[in-house]
Order: sequence, then C-alpha cells, then structure tokens
Amino acid sequence: MDGSNLYRRLLQGHPQDKWLNLEAMAEFLLPEFDLSRVRYFTAIVKPIPGSDPQTRQRQQAHVRALETLSRTSVPLGKYRVDPRIMPVHPTAYNPDGTPQTVKVKKTEEKGSDVSLASHLLLDGFNDDADTYVICTNDSDLVTPLRMVRFDLGKQTGLLSPMEPKRASNELKQTNPSLHRQVTLDSLGCEPTAGQTT
Repeated sequence: MDGSNLYRRLLQGHPQDKWLNLEAMAEFLLPEFDLSRVRYFTAIVKPIPGSDPQTRQRQQAHVRALETLSRTSVPLGKYRVDPRIMPVHPTAYNPDGTPQTVKVKKTEEKGSDVSLASHLLLDGFNDDADTYVICTNDSDLVTPLRMVRFDLGKQTGLLSPMEPKRASNELKQTNPSLHRQVTLDSLGCEPTAGQTT
C-alpha cells in the first residue's frame, strides 16, 4: 500500500478513518483471497510552520499500532523539507520579463515508491504469492507493475483510492487481473488494534 497516496487521495479530510486496520481493509476488498501480508509504505512527516504540530506524533502512534498486526509491516522512507525557489501562481512577471519567484519550503516523501517497487519485484521473483495487489494511484509504479504482470507472468491487482473516472489510465493499462476502488465505505473496517477512531 502506498500510504502517502492513500492518505492524499482518500483519507485527508476524513480524520475518523485514519486509524484503519489495513489487514481488515484488504480482506474486505479482496474477500476471495487469503491475505498473506500487507506492506504499508510511508514516511514520518516533518511538521512545517502552520501545520498541526501533533501530526507527527499521531502518525508515529498509528505506525506502531499497525506493526502490532501479525501480517503487516511498515517500511519507512524519508520525509524531506527543503527550501526551493519556485514561480508564483498565477504566473506574474518582473519588469525585465522574467517570471516572479518566491522562496518556499517544499515537502517531499523520498524512497517509499522505490521501496514499494523493489518489494513488489522481489516478491514476484521469489514467487511469494499467487496474486500481487498494490493500492495506489501513482503512475510512477506502472513499470514494476507491468514487469510483474508481463515479464514474470504473475496475476496482479490494483486497488485505486480514486473514483474510476479519476483513476490512473496508465496503471489501468498494465492490464491488472483485478481492479477495485477503495471507498470510504470500505474503510468502515475495524480500527487498528488498541486504537479508536
């Protein structure tokens, strides 16, 4: 599961659903399968001015709760906050004709997509399962998903945290064996052990 993508595309703005039990969600969405493992790829956020300073602590508590589930692991990437010079929006120009810019703090998750792709390919090479399902709408994962499907000849699945008309066409074109939408209703599963919504 692409944790950042799931959060941005579906969970943001729905705080009551952020403590979901990922194993229960996967079993709800994939009832015909025996779930062998869930990997939740994310990075611990760094608070920036103007954001909720408790976000990091809540996320760390959620990660610890997820790690108590018997079939769930949480490979962590890095979260970076770097100063960048970027053009203003809407575009405006200086008297000399150059675009006006502003210095911003750019937040960026690093390593999670690469980790997800690497684990997906390694599991496929090792023939660890009958079907390999990823939860994302990030088209950066097209190549590894396509390799598992066509080069390794495995069954693949896509759980999309977007409504069908907004789901990535590039991901759908990898010809997954199954394609299902993750909805807020499918998050009505039990909370992570020891937590309340």
